[in-house]
Amino acid sequence: MIERICWTLLGLVIHGPPFAAFFAPSLIRRLYSVSLDDPNFALLQHRAALFGVVAVICVWAALDPNVRKLAVVATALSMLSFLFIFLSFGQPSALKTIALADLFGLPLLFYVGWRAFTS
Repeated sequence: MIERICWTLLGLVIHGPPFAAFFAPSLIRRLYSVSLDDPNFALLQHRAALFGVVAVICVWAALDPNVRKLAVVATALSMLSFLFIFLSFGQPSALKTIALADLFGLPLLFYVGWRAFTS
C-alpha cells in the first residue's frame, strides 16, 4: 500500500504539474519564466509531454509491480538529471521550485527503488 502511494505521488504530484503544461501553455511561463514568443517555448512544451511519459509510468507502477524496475530507472533519470543540471547551472532561481519538488520526491523514489530491486 505504501509503495502505491509513493508511486502515485511521484506520478501525479511530482510529474503531473509539469505535464499539465503541455495542455496549459501558460504554466510554462509560470514554471520556467519563459514567454510564449521565446524560441525555447516549443522545446519546453515537448519537455512537458515527456513529463507525461514519466507520470504515466509512475501511475502504471502503482498499479502493476511488473513495471516498477523500469519506472525506477525512468523516474531516476528524470529527477536526478534535472537536479544535476540545476546545480551545474548555479541553481537558477526560476527553477528552484522544480528542484525542490524533485528533492521532495527523492526519498519516495529511493524507497520504491529499494522495494523494486529487493523484492
